[in-house]
Amino acid sequence: MDEVVIKTKFIKLQQLLKLAGVISQGSDVKLYIKENKIMVNDVLTTERGKKIYHGDIVIVKDIGKFKVIEKQ
Repeated sequence: MDEVVIKTKFIKLQQLLKLAGVISQGSDVKLYIKENKIMVNDVLTTERGKKIYHGDIVIVKDIGKFKVIEKQ
């Protein structure tokens, strides 16, 4: 499981996917989420603006798991 470090209280799913290197451009996120299975804390999500908080686990099918860590 890879860790994604954030410096804010939360990060939107689209920002996390870009930060984790899953997508290269923000404009790709809408189509990527539509065509791929993404789970946040074991719940399927299709919202690119979903807020992801410290401790959340994001699973991207065929890519991997990401744990969000807040750096103070």
